[in-house]
Amino acid sequence: MDAEKKVRTWLPLWVGIGIALGIFIGSRYGQFGRSGRAEGSGKINAVMNYIRESYVDTVNMRQLVEDALPNIIQELDPHSEYISAADMKQVNEDLEGHFSGIGVSFYLLRDTIVVTGIVPGGPSEAAGIMPWDRIVQVNDTLVAGKKLQNEDVLKMLRGEKGSQVKLAILRDQEPLLRKITVTRSDIPMNSVNAAYMLTETVGFIKLGRNFGFNTFSEFISAISRLKSLGATAFMIDLRGNAGGSLETVVAMVNEFLNKGDLIVYTEGRSFPRTDNYANGSGTCKGDELVVLIDELSASASEIFAGAIQDHDRGLVIGRRSFGKGLVQSQRNFPDGSAVRLTVARYYTASGRSIQRGYEKGKYAEYEMDAINRYLEGDYVNVDTVSNHLTPYRTMGGRTVYGGDGIMPDIFLARDTSGINSYYNLIVNNRLEEKYAMLYSDMNRYKLSRFETWEDLYYYLRQQPLLLNLVSFADNNGIRKRPYYIQESTDLLENMMYAYIVRNFFGEEAFWAAYLKKDPLIKKGVELIETGKASPEAIVREAYR
Repeated sequence: MDAEKKVRTWLPLWVGIGIALGIFIGSRYGQFGRSGRAEGSGKINAVMNYIRESYVDTVNMRQLVEDALPNIIQELDPHSEYISAADMKQVNEDLEGHFSGIGVSFYLLRDTIVVTGIVPGGPSEAAGIMPWDRIVQVNDTLVAGKKLQNEDVLKMLRGEKGSQVKLAILRDQEPLLRKITVTRSDIPMNSVNAAYMLTETVGFIKLGRNFGFNTFSEFISAISRLKSLGATAFMIDLRGNAGGSLETVVAMVNEFLNKGDLIVYTEGRSFPRTDNYANGSGTCKGDELVVLIDELSASASEIFAGAIQDHDRGLVIGRRSFGKGLVQSQRNFPDGSAVRLTVARYYTASGRSIQRGYEKGKYAEYEMDAINRYLEGDYVNVDTVSNHLTPYRTMGGRTVYGGDGIMPDIFLARDTSGINSYYNLIVNNRLEEKYAMLYSDMNRYKLSRFETWEDLYYYLRQQPLLLNLVSFADNNGIRKRPYYIQESTDLLENMMYAYIVRNFFGEEAFWAAYLKKDPLIKKGVELIETGKASPEAIVREAYR
């Protein structure tokens, strides 16, 4: 009896404790836990587990993560990013400077793939493909007459190195298709678009859209070739270059600076300051130098321009650069995707931060900055640019401006003469390029006989290309506007000449033709020829 009495006495207490413990445990699980981890990665993991275990419908958890990660990373700053495995392949190709393919350039003319160029020494040349061949079939699939985009053709022609692609080729005056099998190989992606002489002593180098791992070797080869042609001064065109490898741009700047000159330094909260100095081995330390930049020059381009400017080594001309001075560190995932996280900032030798201002979370406005600068008159009026920038001193004591990109030593407004609504309709629909290709194709036998691009250029200037373009545009729904046509004549003709020249003489000839009347290049040549681009003249001019 005593034992039963004790059980009855204590039973309500044990039941109460059990209920309280159950409520406590339930509340802990209902809130995913209250540990410190729940404030960070633990909370994310708890939510993902909750979705996987309890959500009403089946969820593709892998895709959910792929969709969520970009949104998380992009909240940090404008340049931290998550790169999917699919996109990472393209990113690596841009940096590594090559891809695996068959080695042709092409144009989609009337729904037909027309070969416009062959990579020397590439697999297509070895297989016997020639310019102006039509690709009718790819791996026994008919492609002629299909509505294809450039991306569709690239997917068909590119592939794993060593793999094969079967092509059916239609060649002029041949009644039957040629069956050609091409073995894919590494195809170089040149990052130096052009290198040629502007005058007997001024060499010109045009960089492409980024600094890749092979850019330095191409740059050195270009310098060596130009020096062999008599170059004692250089003009480096970085307009439109979005940047890339830090190691590459440091090596390139090193060619122009003296030993011990600070090129750039990086510093971040968890990354101590790291300085990059010139080692004195450069081959152009005594050559005059002009650097061209514009509003699309970013990152490594700005490091190059800022280093040259801070050491009074040459003149930077053009318009204020983009202002991308955040350093990203990359971590790779096993599936081939990666996160690029901002870990530091770039600073020039004078202490200028290259990065322009941004407000956390308001990155749509950041992306619209180029358009806003245009609307505010940034590209045509220097006063709208420099009145809000912070002044710094170069090594020679000159005043330069920073904190919002690189402000050039000599501002040249964007030339808007000839740009009107008719011109924009032509260019936005790429009709000048389409007509240039049609003209090239219809006249390829005659045009291919010219020995130099200059001879071809001179011939084209005698032809009624503009009248033909206007009629072509009219047939494509863009009505004739005589006043606007007259206003845009020089621009439209110049673009057509350049596109036609490229079809027969390649990329370097295209740039030589396209930039033939470029105002920044003319100004750069003038500065060099009048002795104003030497370090002594630059510093002396600052104190006049």
